[in-house]
Amino acid sequence: MRQAAPVANAAGLVAGYALDRLLGDPRRWHPVAGFGRVAGDLERRMYRPDRSAGAAFTALAVGMPVLLGAAATVATRRRPLARAALVAAGTWTVLGGRTLRHEAEVMGRTLRAGDLPAARQRLGHLCGRDPSTLDEPELARATVESVAENTSDAVVAPLLWGAVGGLPGLLGYRAANTLDAMIGHRSPRYARFGTPAARLDDLLNLVPARLTGLLTVALAPIAHGDRDRAWRVWRRDRNDHPSPNAGQCEAAMAGALGVRLGGRNVYFGRSEVRPFLGDGPRPQARHLKRAARLSGAVGLAALAVAASYPLTAGRLVNAVGRRVAATSGGARSAAVRGGVRGLLGSGGVRGAVVTDGVRAAAVGRGRDR
Repeated sequence: MRQAAPVANAAGLVAGYALDRLLGDPRRWHPVAGFGRVAGDLERRMYRPDRSAGAAFTALAVGMPVLLGAAATVATRRRPLARAALVAAGTWTVLGGRTLRHEAEVMGRTLRAGDLPAARQRLGHLCGRDPSTLDEPELARATVESVAENTSDAVVAPLLWGAVGGLPGLLGYRAANTLDAMIGHRSPRYARFGTPAARLDDLLNLVPARLTGLLTVALAPIAHGDRDRAWRVWRRDRNDHPSPNAGQCEAAMAGALGVRLGGRNVYFGRSEVRPFLGDGPRPQARHLKRAARLSGAVGLAALAVAASYPLTAGRLVNAVGRRVAATSGGARSAAVRGGVRGLLGSGGVRGAVVTDGVRAAAVGRGRDR
C-alpha cells in the first residue's frame, strides 16, 4: 500500500494537468472563487490593522484547506484509485496554465488588430494595472510579465507542492497564493494586515520561481529564443526586481524573447518604477504568442519533474523519515525499559519513585537535571 500512494499521487498530477490542458478553468462553481468568497467573509470579521491579526487570519484561511486535504488523504490511504481521482481534481482546480496562455493569445490578436480599447479592457484578466493610458508596447509588456510570473504561480508551483505534499500541498499552496492576491498588495488597508500572507506566498514560491527561470532558459529555443542570451540576462537581472520571485521568471522570459521588461507600472491609486530586465526592444504583439508557447513548454517540463518526484526522491525522503521515526521510537522505548530496570533493581525503592523515574526516562531527562 505504501508503494501505491506515490503512484496514485503521480497519476493524479498527470491527469489533473491533462484536464487543465484540455478544458482550462471550470466555467462555473470554481472552487478557488468559492474559497475567495469564504476568505473574504473571514477577513472582514478578523480584520485589524496589525500583523498579528493578519497572521491569525492567514493561518486559519490556509490551514482549513490543508486540513481538508489531509483528511481526504487519510480517508483514501487504502484506496489508490480514489486518491488519484482526488489529486487529479485538486490539480485541475488549482492550475491555470490553459487560461493564462489563452489570455496571452487573445491579447496578441487584439493588439495585432489595432483595437486598443478592447486590449485595455482585456488586461484586467491578467493583472491589476490601470490600462487606461497604455499603448501597444506597454500592454504587451504587461502581458509578457504576467505570463512569466504566473507560469510559476499558476503552473509550476502548484505542481511542485502537489508532488511534495499531495492534496494538502495543492490546496494549501493555492489558498496562500489566493490570499496574497487578495490582501498581499500594498494599500492603506493591508499595509500591515496583509504582510503575513505576502511573506508566506514569497516563501512558498522561492523554489518554484527559480525552477521556472531555469526551465525558461533551457527551453528558450522552443519560442525561437537564444538560450545563451536567456542565461546571461537571467543571471544578471533576476535579483533586480523588488519581488524575490517574480524577477526570476521575468528576467528569464525577457532574455528568451529578446525584449526589455520593467519600467513604470501604474495601478489604481499608486505607481511603481521597476528596474529594466533584458536588453532588447519593448515587447510587441508578435511576442505574446511566443511567450504563451514558452509558458506551455515550461509547464510540461515542470509536470515531468513533479510526477517523477513521488516515485523517486519522494520515496527516498519517506523511507528516511520512517527510519528516523523508528530509530527514535526504539531509543525512547529502550530508555524507558532501562529506567524501569534500574529503579526496580535498587533496593528499597518505593512505587511512587519508580513511577517518577519512568516518567523522567520517557522524556529523555536524567533525574539529576
